[in-house]
Amino acid sequence: MTPDPHQLHERHLASAQQSAEAINQLQQHSSYRLAFTDQDFLLQDELRHVRLQLEYLKPQLVMEQHNIDATIVVFGSARFLSPEHAQTELTKAQQHIAKKDSPASRQALKQAEKQVRNSQYYAASQQFAALATRYSCCHQDCAMTIISGGGPGIMEAANRGAMDAGGQSIGLNIVLPREQQPNPYITPQFCFQFHYFAIRKMHFLQRARALVAFPGGFGTLDELFETLTLIQTKKSERVPVILYDKAFWQRLINFDMLVEEGLIGTDDVALIQYADTPEQAWQLILDFYQLPA
Repeated sequence: MTPDPHQLHERHLASAQQSAEAINQLQQHSSYRLAFTDQDFLLQDELRHVRLQLEYLKPQLVMEQHNIDATIVVFGSARFLSPEHAQTELTKAQQHIAKKDSPASRQALKQAEKQVRNSQYYAASQQFAALATRYSCCHQDCAMTIISGGGPGIMEAANRGAMDAGGQSIGLNIVLPREQQPNPYITPQFCFQFHYFAIRKMHFLQRARALVAFPGGFGTLDELFETLTLIQTKKSERVPVILYDKAFWQRLINFDMLVEEGLIGTDDVALIQYADTPEQAWQLILDFYQLPA
């Protein structure tokens, strides 16, 4: 762009950043701070509505600036280990019990064996995200970006799969009393930290074009049922809601009983689909939107 010799289209008012830098140089009493740079002021309970708005706006503006308007949400347990990590822990437990057989070591071995079994979900999440990302990289007109909760386990696997496929992914991390660190596979500019669960959930669903829920605990169930409720009540357009590992979910939740008791309708159950392989999960999304394979 050719510079404007007359400066008719250049900014002529001081920016907030310039004012903040000028005040910082003064190093005066806290009462001199600009309101938007005064942390003590912003963190007061009375400013909660402002913090809610800021927490919504930061990811919103970044994703708009990068033209991210369609995502695939991947939920699941933060406790599952990668296959390689699970195998390492199993080897340690086997070595420990060989040296000292005790109730504690036997319990540790049992837990390590369970982690190895459950690591299949980590691998499946990673493979699914890689499939979706490779497709999106080759079909920019119908691209969907992987988005996770930003932590370990299934979330890490999803972000890792997207990275494996040479694409970007988003992580919406939540600050918890037991600190949850963002996983290292999130695209750095799309790694967001949240204090408010409500705002984080809004960003999960605002651009969601599909949701894939792997086995998980309270958090996974909370997010799954919130999504189903929004679709059921027409607050959200229908998107594919895919539960990975049909046997696990049918053992956990008796949807048929809810229908029999008249608490939900048969059309509500139809909002849910099941997949037992990453390929099946991805095909369900392709079929729903009638996308070319």
